[in-house]
Amino acid sequence: MPEITYRDAVARGIAQEMARDPDVVFLGEDVAKAGGCFKATVGLYEQFGPLRVRDTPISEQAILGAAMGAAMTGLKPIAEIMFSDFIAVCFDYIANEFPKARYMTNGQTKCPLVVRTGNGAGSRFGAQHSQSVENWCMMIPGLKVVAPSSPEDVIGLLAAAVRDPDPVIFFEHKSLYPTKGVVPDGEIVDKLGTAKILRPGKDATILALALMVPRALAAAERLQAEYGINCEVIDVRSLVPLDTQTILSSIAKTHHCFSVEENPRLCGWGAEIMSIIADEAFYELDGPLVRITTPHVPLPAADILEDMILPTVDRIVERIRTTLKA
Repeated sequence: MPEITYRDAVARGIAQEMARDPDVVFLGEDVAKAGGCFKATVGLYEQFGPLRVRDTPISEQAILGAAMGAAMTGLKPIAEIMFSDFIAVCFDYIANEFPKARYMTNGQTKCPLVVRTGNGAGSRFGAQHSQSVENWCMMIPGLKVVAPSSPEDVIGLLAAAVRDPDPVIFFEHKSLYPTKGVVPDGEIVDKLGTAKILRPGKDATILALALMVPRALAAAERLQAEYGINCEVIDVRSLVPLDTQTILSSIAKTHHCFSVEENPRLCGWGAEIMSIIADEAFYELDGPLVRITTPHVPLPAADILEDMILPTVDRIVERIRTTLKA
């Protein structure tokens, strides 16, 4: 099986769905001839032409307004918001318009669209272009929210998102674009609402998302090698719908749970999952529910400070070790 980058997986995933369904269209800032700010959509304009791959003005409201209109009239748009920080500019569409269309019309109008957006820190873009904002979207009824961590998951979950009848926010982590992974040939279609157990274990469950997944895996290997602590690592992948069955089954086996979150601590995605665990699996726990997060501060501009506040492998290892050995 070939190895490709996360970046190239984005283009392959979009191309797979555009080739399959002529109703799939793609729009965003500099996504056509330029191939996108992060070069994740190179070749799509040449393959599918200017009618289906369209550059837009630098106007997030216009991008999502056009996507919503296209979706409500029969197309299946994929809209790109270059940096996830700027979904705040067009949040009325995300929070108040397309997630409610099907409900407010009793199913007469659907809004099948995907909003792709570059998310997260680690690439030195500063406080206004580096936030991890999955939690902004997962609280909104009517939206589905995914954040893949590997090239194969990018393709499979993007296919599932495009084929879903509801609007999906698709978070691509900017710092994962250059990373590589093995991807099978042929069509890849995954399923929304499914988590992945990437490393089985018996002593503790680690929940992670996007950039934190490889860090959680590295921490689990060190915990096993240095301290004999065998951790199960789950890539949550899909925040809405959430695969509670996989998570709760893991807790029933390990009896300890840690979340590794890039988002600021207050109201992060891990807080919601931990509340579900507390409600539904409290008596399975042999210790506290522990969240390892970025502090509740704007992301610093200085490289050393940005690295300091994000959860690191060292911090994950130390927090799990001290909690389990207490």
